[in-house]
Amino acid sequence: MVLRLAAAAAVLSAASCGYHISGRADALPKALHTIAIPAFGNVTTRYKLAERLTAATVREFITRTRYRVVADPGEADATLTGSLVNYFSFPTVIDQNTGRSTGVQVLVIVQITLTANDGTVIYSRPNFEVRERYEIAIDPEAYFDESEVAMDRLSRDVARTVVSAVLEKF
Repeated sequence: MVLRLAAAAAVLSAASCGYHISGRADALPKALHTIAIPAFGNVTTRYKLAERLTAATVREFITRTRYRVVADPGEADATLTGSLVNYFSFPTVIDQNTGRSTGVQVLVIVQITLTANDGTVIYSRPNFEVRERYEIAIDPEAYFDESEVAMDRLSRDVARTVVSAVLEKF
């Protein structure tokens, strides 16, 4: 019996030590219930990537948090703004026989800011970098454009990281 009580006390004390699983904390103000996420801006030449980033971020906030997401900043307690500020794509692997690229590295830089209705900046990350790699088929008959699938993966990665960073103010 004493051993069970000691074990229970150890479990309770460990549970209250302040540690948490990454992505589960919520360091945002308790008065915050609604977040507006308008369409991300895009100053790059990469077509539709900003739209994918916006959609993935909205989806991530809806599925992982308690916040209600709206499009109109006038209806929200805070507004998450984002902008795709740079997009780089370069070959990482070259086929020696054809001289064509078979691997591509993508680097995306995004600006993210969460601002309360009173103008207080709750979270800001001006140079948020995300990288994604993808392969390109060598055989022209088996060629499948992997860039669109890679951009979907990249968008989901950005959204997951943004939501975690905003919630933990990291």
